[in-house]
Amino acid sequence: MEDVFAVTEEVIDPILAEVVKNNQGKVICWMNGESGAWGFLAGQAVATVRGRADRNLADVERRLVWSRLWWWLEQVKARIHVQP
Repeated sequence: MEDVFAVTEEVIDPILAEVVKNNQGKVICWMNGESGAWGFLAGQAVATVRGRADRNLADVERRLVWSRLWWWLEQVKARIHVQP
């Protein structure tokens, strides 16, 4: 039987943590409200999860990726306390 990649919080959270870690410069840009930073990070997150899933993501899956990425970014922001 073939393993099915399930897009759940438990599965994608480590992937999103990696996206945040690998794009620290853009995370800082997002925290500073720079234009395009969210779109870049959201695109990286979807592309990375899609690559791990080896398939296109459904709309509801993409929305979960974006929602969890936003949560991760807010966690980083709260820990760093960067002032814009």
